Amino acid sequence: MDLPYVNRELSWLEFNQRVLNEALRADLPLLERVKFLAITASNLDEFFQVRVGGLILMRRRGRKRPDPAGMTPVQQITAIRRRVQRMLADQGKLLTGELLPALEEKGIMLLKIGDLSPSQADQAATYFHSSVGPLLTPLAVDSEDEPPHIPGLQLTVACKLIDDETNTTRYALIPIPDSLGRRVPVDTDDDTSAFVLIEDLVAAHCSSLFPGETVDATGWFRLTRNGDITVQDDDGGDLAGEMEDVLAARKLADTVRLELPIPLSRDLSRMIEKVCGASTSEIYRIAAPLGISGFMDLAFIPGYDQLRDPDWPAQSSPDIPPTESVFDAISRRDLLLHHPYESFEPVMRMLDEASNDPDVLSIKQVLYRTAKNSRIIDALIRAAENGKNVTVLVELKARFDEARNLVRAEELQRAGVQIVYGVKGLKTHAKICMIVRREAGHLRRYVHLGTGNYNESTARLYTDISLLTCRPEYGADASMFFNAVTGRSKLLRFQRLVPAPTAMKPRLLSLIAEEAERARQGEPARITAKVNSLQDPDIIAALYDASAAGVKIRLNIRGICCLKTGNSKRAKNIEVVSIIDRYLEHSRIFHFHQGGDPVVFIASADWMGRNLERRVELMIPIEDSRLRNRLMKILDTFFKDNTQASRIKPDGTSEKIEPEPGQKKLRAQEYFFRQARRTARAREHERAMRFEPHLPPK
Repeated sequence: MDLPYVNRELSWLEFNQRVLNEALRADLPLLERVKFLAITASNLDEFFQVRVGGLILMRRRGRKRPDPAGMTPVQQITAIRRRVQRMLADQGKLLTGELLPALEEKGIMLLKIGDLSPSQADQAATYFHSSVGPLLTPLAVDSEDEPPHIPGLQLTVACKLIDDETNTTRYALIPIPDSLGRRVPVDTDDDTSAFVLIEDLVAAHCSSLFPGETVDATGWFRLTRNGDITVQDDDGGDLAGEMEDVLAARKLADTVRLELPIPLSRDLSRMIEKVCGASTSEIYRIAAPLGISGFMDLAFIPGYDQLRDPDWPAQSSPDIPPTESVFDAISRRDLLLHHPYESFEPVMRMLDEASNDPDVLSIKQVLYRTAKNSRIIDALIRAAENGKNVTVLVELKARFDEARNLVRAEELQRAGVQIVYGVKGLKTHAKICMIVRREAGHLRRYVHLGTGNYNESTARLYTDISLLTCRPEYGADASMFFNAVTGRSKLLRFQRLVPAPTAMKPRLLSLIAEEAERARQGEPARITAKVNSLQDPDIIAALYDASAAGVKIRLNIRGICCLKTGNSKRAKNIEVVSIIDRYLEHSRIFHFHQGGDPVVFIASADWMGRNLERRVELMIPIEDSRLRNRLMKILDTFFKDNTQASRIKPDGTSEKIEPEPGQKKLRAQEYFFRQARRTARAREHERAMRFEPHLPPK
C-alpha cells in the first residue's frame, strides 16, 4: 500500500543533506563551506541524541506500532543507519579530500604531531604541559569494577599501558574537556596559520600522566548519549528540582552512537565498545577526524575574511527613527520587522526603554531560549529593580537549554521578578511580550509578537518576523494569555490571537477546508505557507483534500516534510520548496486567499503534532493591510528563488531549482537584504533633506 506520508526521520536526514550540499558547492567561499559542514555534523549530534535516542527507547520497550509512513521503530533505526553511513562517508570525503587541501593552499594547515618541525614540536609540548595536561583527568579501566563514566559528545583518548616493572597491561581513558577547544595553533615561519588537533596532542604527550608505565597504543573515540529524557511534570511538584534530575540523568544515559576512527587497534576498539556499552548497530567507524562539529571555530579564524561571505549588516527599520521612542513609533501604527535584514534592536530598545520609563507599570514576557549575555535579561532585571511589576515565564523544558534557563530564572528571581516555570504538561513556545504603560490617565498595552526567540544572538542568524502593536484587542488577548499561563486558566475567548493547543489546529483545518470548498465551487483558491516542518497527519490530510479539490498550494518548508509530493491526485496541486542559505529560515507565515479577501498570519508554531497539540503557541493575524501585503510579497519571493531553493520530490529527497534559459537569477535572502538596505538608505536620505525647526515650549 502506498501510504501518503514520508517518514519524519528520513525526511529530516534529507534536510541535513541539503545543508551538506551547500558545503559541497565549489562556488561558495571556502570557510563558508567549512561552516556548513560543521553545521551538518552538529545537526547529526542532536538528531542522534533526541530522535535516534527516542527510537532506541521504543525498541527496548518492544514498541512495534508503525509511524504514519508505515515504519516500525526497528525499521526506522535500520533505515537511519543506512542513510547516515552514506552521509558520514560524504562528510569525511569532503573534509579530508577537498576542504583541508584547499585550506592548505590558502595558508590554513592542519598538521599531524609527526609532521611538526623540532621548534614546533617543542612549542606543542610546552603548551600541553602548561595548558592542557593540568586539565586532564585520566580514568582507569578495570574489568572487575564499574566502567568509568565517559562524557557524551566529547573526544576521549584511549590508552593501552604497560607497567615498566611487571610488564602487565592495563587501559585508561582521558576525556578532553570542551573548554580546551579543537585547534591548537603552532607557529610558522611565514604568514600561514597552522594547527594540530587537540586529540592528536593529548595522545602524543599523555605518557606524562602515567609515570612508571609505557604508553603502548593510543586512539580516540566519541560517544553520544540518549538526550530524549524529559521531565514528567504532569503531577506538579518542584519542576526546577526535577529538571536538575533530568540534566543529571542525561549525563548517565545509554549510548546511542559510538564513533571510532579508522584505523584503530582491535584491542583498544574492544575495550572502548565494552566500556561504552555499544552494540554493533550503534558503532560508526569513520575514516576522517571525529566530531566535525568541532571545526566550526575554524570557519571564523581571524585574518581570512576573503574566504567568507561579505557581511550583510542588519538595517534600521525605516518606521522606527533611532532618536524616537519605540512606544511613540508603535502608537502611530503597527510595525513589522523582517529579521535579520531589519535589526532586532527595536525589540531590545523597547525593553530598555520600559525598564527605565516611569510611566511603565508592568512587563510580562515568555522566554524560551536566550543569549548568553542577554540584554533582554538585563533589561528585565533592571525593570524589577526600578519597581516595575515584572512577570516572566521561563520555559525550563526547552531542550538542551534547560541548565541555562534555570540559571537565568534564578537571576531574575533574585532581582524581584515573578517567575513561572512554564505550563504543566506542555511546553510554552509562544513568543510574546506585553508592556503596560500609563498614558494620559489611561493604561495602554504594547505587545511584541514574533516567530523567533528573544535571543539577540540568533536574531542575527535566523530569519524571523516581529509584530509590534498597541491595538486594544491584541493587548486584551495578551493579558488573557498571560493570565492563562500564569494562573492555570483556559486559553479561551481570544478576540484576535489564536492559541495552541486549544484553537490553532482547528482554525487551520477550517481555513484549509474553506479554500477546498471555494475550489469545489469553481472559485480561485490558494494557500501559501512557510514553516520549518510539516508533520501533523491531520494537516497533511486536509492539504491533500484541498489539493484534490483544486486548491493551488505552495509550501516553503525548511526541514521535515512528511507530505508526499508528486503528480498523484491527492498532491497534484501542491508545490514544496526548501531554501538553505546563509541564514537559517525560521519564520512561519501563512496566507489563505479567502475569495480575494486574504487572511495572513505569523506564528510561533510549525505544522507538527507537538506544536499544535502539546505546546503553548500563538498564531497572530495581521490586520494592517500594508503589513499583510508585505508578508504576501515575502512569501511570493521564496517561490521565485532559483539559486538557493530545492524542490522536494515524492520520495523525500530534493533537487536544486536552477534558472531556466534566459531567466534572471534570484536569491531570496540577498533580495531581502538589498531591499532592506535600499529602504533604510532612502528613509535616511529623506530625513537628511527635511528641516525640523525648534519650537518654543508650550
